[in-house]
Amino acid sequence: MKKTSARPADEIEIIVSTYADMLFRLSLIILGNQNDAEDVVQETMLKYMKKTPVFESEQHRKAWLITVARNKCRDIIRFRAKHPTVDIDELRNHSADNTDSGILEALVTLPEKIKSVMILYYVEDFSVKEIASITGKTESAIKMRLQKGRRLLAEKYRKEFM
Repeated sequence: MKKTSARPADEIEIIVSTYADMLFRLSLIILGNQNDAEDVVQETMLKYMKKTPVFESEQHRKAWLITVARNKCRDIIRFRAKHPTVDIDELRNHSADNTDSGILEALVTLPEKIKSVMILYYVEDFSVKEIASITGKTESAIKMRLQKGRRLLAEKYRKEFM
């Protein structure tokens, strides 16, 4: 990744219109708070404008944006560690199209490292290989996290329906 001069406004508009919704959904599911998710998207885009990296491909750009957003979410989670809050009603109001809010609620309850992988795989349709590349983990670790996430969700739903 090389550094270039400031980005043109039309490029920034294209990036925002292409990736803002995806980054918002990812951040909202990780954080469970609309305002924090909006802040993450804004901070991610600001970093994109300030850092002005050059990418090898569009997938590389997308992975970079997701990584920055996830790191911003982690920063917020660390900050809120002593004062945890999750507004489930807000999550229901802003769930992604064709996504059952009950599943989103269940995702919110998962540990962050599992939740991120589940979102990237099931909501954003990334492959195991792509997720491994984004997170810096092995494909085997990603598969294990997906397996554990599915098991935790199954346990949660089993309890609800008994």
